[in-house]
Amino acid sequence: MAGEVIKSFATPAGVPWGLAFDGRYLWNSDTSTDRIYQLDLDGAVIRSFATPGGIQAGVAFDGRYLWKCSESTNLIYQLDLDGAVIRSFATPGELSSGLTFDGRYLWHSDWAKKLIYQLNIDGKIIRSFAVPGTTTQGLTFDGRFLWNSDYITELIYQLDLDGAVIRSFATPGGETRGLAFDGKHLWSCDSATGLIYQLNIN
Repeated sequence: MAGEVIKSFATPAGVPWGLAFDGRYLWNSDTSTDRIYQLDLDGAVIRSFATPGGIQAGVAFDGRYLWKCSESTNLIYQLDLDGAVIRSFATPGELSSGLTFDGRYLWHSDWAKKLIYQLNIDGKIIRSFAVPGTTTQGLTFDGRFLWNSDYITELIYQLDLDGAVIRSFATPGGETRGLAFDGKHLWSCDSATGLIYQLNIN
């Protein structure tokens, strides 16, 4: 059943915000420590590093680099896997939330503007559309569709690339922030429960 929890585990610091998958590991940003943690799929910490900008938000992986956005600085940062900043640019909105990469473009959600933006890797807006909920947070791409979480409606939405809702299901926790896709399952992190969940989407 879609949204069914397969397993869950505690996050390293307890206030997870962003989540990404690199093909083997999860990357989780935590706003209580301003760090990004590399985790195996059972939650063991491989390593961590401090990140720029307070109030951590979305994290994305592009095959080589990490990208992260900060709600306090409203910047998107490109980082190497040791946390060194390669470059940054301003977000198009006012309050950063989700971030993902589709193989060519970044997708970024902003909960003040209630928009999802498609951006090139220099920050230029390709297009944008309204989110289906009220307080957009997590964002990930599954190879064909976007997934977007909203912690007010407490739903995870599957969207086509024009923003049309294909389906939705309830989040496992009260404040789902980050989303990631591992090729088969969806992962979510929740700042209310302090847990990362692996979810069935079939």
